[in-house]
Amino acid sequence: MTKKGSRRFQELQKKVEDRAYSPSDALNLLKETATAKFPESAEAHVRLGIDPKYTDQQLRTTVVLPKGTGQTKKVAVIAKGEKVTEASNNGADLVGSEELIDEIQKGMMDFDVLIATPDMMPQVAKLGRMLGPRGLMPSPKGGTVTFDLTQAIAEFKAGKLEFRADRTGIVHVMFGKATFTTEDLLTNLKALQETIDRNRPAGAKGRYWRSIYVSATMGPAIQLDINALRDLKLTETA
Repeated sequence: MTKKGSRRFQELQKKVEDRAYSPSDALNLLKETATAKFPESAEAHVRLGIDPKYTDQQLRTTVVLPKGTGQTKKVAVIAKGEKVTEASNNGADLVGSEELIDEIQKGMMDFDVLIATPDMMPQVAKLGRMLGPRGLMPSPKGGTVTFDLTQAIAEFKAGKLEFRADRTGIVHVMFGKATFTTEDLLTNLKALQETIDRNRPAGAKGRYWRSIYVSATMGPAIQLDINALRDLKLTETA
C-alpha cells in the first residue's frame, strides 16, 4: 500500500511497538495515529484458523455495532407489491422492483446495502456478477434476504454490518470512527469478537483466532491481545 512510503506514516509507525497491546491501549493508540486530513475509520483485521475454500470453514455473517458505525448507510430495497410501500415508509433510500434491477444492471450503484424479498431473488440472481465482487449481493446469512423489511432497514441504518472471511481466512471490518471514544470503540470491537466466536465454522480445526490488528484508515497496524479481548467483560453504563 502506498501509505507506507509517506513520511507521516513512517513517523506514526515509530509509535507502535512490536508487541500485542491490551484492548484499551491499542484503541488509544489507534486514535493517536489517526492524523489524516479526513475523518478516519477504525478497522479490525482478524486472521482466523480457517480455510474458506472448504464450505464448512467459511464465515459470513452480520454484526450489530452497539455504538453505530459513524456512517449514514444508503439502503436500497428490491421488492414488489405492498412490500415496496413498506420499504418506502420505513426509511429505505431506494425502492423498486424490476425497474430497480434494470437500473443496477446499467451500472447504478448508489447504495451501501441492498435488501431483497425472497420472492424477488430469482430476478436479483442475474445481478450476481455485478454485486458479488462488491459484497452487495443479498443473502439470507447476511440478513439481506427477508420479508421483514421494517426490521432489516432499521438494523442496517443503526449499525448492522455484514462481513465475511476473505479467501485467506482474514476478516476485515470497519467498527466505527477514530473520533469515537475509546469506550465506544471497545464496545463495538467486543461485539465483533463475540459475533466471530459465536459463528465459528463447524470445520474450523485447532486454534481459531490467530491474530487481530486494529488501525485507523491511514494509520499503522497495531497488534491487539486477542485473549485479553475475549476475556474482557464490559459493564454497560448506559
